[in-house]
Amino acid sequence: MRRAARMAGAALALALGLSGAVTGTAGAATSYSFAVIGDVPYGSTQLGLFPKRIAQINADPNVKMVSHLGDIGSGNCSSSYYQKIKSNFDKFVDPLVYTPGDNEWADCHRASVGRGNPLERLATVRSVFFPAPGRTLGQNAIPVSAQAGYKENVSFAAGGLTLTTLHIVGSENDRKPWTGLGYTSPTQPQLTEEADRVEATIAQIRSTFVAAKSANSRAVVLLTQADMFAPGTQGSGYRRAFHSIVRALASEAALFQRPVFLFNGDSHGYVKDKPLTTTKWKTFYGLTGSVANLSRVTIEGASSVDEWVRVNVVSGPEVLQIQRVAYT
Repeated sequence: MRRAARMAGAALALALGLSGAVTGTAGAATSYSFAVIGDVPYGSTQLGLFPKRIAQINADPNVKMVSHLGDIGSGNCSSSYYQKIKSNFDKFVDPLVYTPGDNEWADCHRASVGRGNPLERLATVRSVFFPAPGRTLGQNAIPVSAQAGYKENVSFAAGGLTLTTLHIVGSENDRKPWTGLGYTSPTQPQLTEEADRVEATIAQIRSTFVAAKSANSRAVVLLTQADMFAPGTQGSGYRRAFHSIVRALASEAALFQRPVFLFNGDSHGYVKDKPLTTTKWKTFYGLTGSVANLSRVTIEGASSVDEWVRVNVVSGPEVLQIQRVAYT
């Protein structure tokens, strides 16, 4: 597993043109940037603008990689729509890593999108967007290390960082009832899928930190869709959906000690904070200590999105510099 991760990291380094992308020295850094987008394109207007916005990101000479945090639109769960988004993803010149969101499968039971079976839609999402396990999307696709059984969860090393995608989605990680199909409580297949995926997510978190420690990485970057620290009052269903994941992340981040960055979409408004230093979230998830080295960035999304996030890998203790870039 570690050898595969090192090989994937070396391949990514070559593809990105980064001479020091996989480093055994924590202080070593390679200057490059990666783009983070998500919750896009929402609606026909955003879909029409999507190729132009991809071209803008492609034109940035410092961007060497792109991450899409899921929710590829709202109101369309058809296979033809998935293929349309995939054809847009294929316009990215740089390697593209994508993690699914709830809109493309978990919410597909809704009457407004055709009362589809979410688990069938999930299988289709995997077949369309992950046709070659262990490879990114994008015109310059490169190998990455994919988790066994969950090919959407990938990990790789670049610029002194260890990065991973985690398949965690909104709608309480698909624990909300499929009301469009007539259910008032979660089905057993639904709960089984969620439990298995959570177990895989936690395993991916732990293996990512093991790899980061082994590589002496400067920081860990986690890329996911669900906002596990969403604004507003959250209930017991929300806590149950994310409790074990947040606790695993908190434990691993605290032991790692170096910077940890969590990028998510889902709630659509830009936020940059340290959620596990606040009484609210520590109490909510039953944590006794603060995790000051965990920073979270929620990116802007939905129908009014007018920016993308450029993440610059920099020397010095901050490791990552976050920039909000307006679409032109």
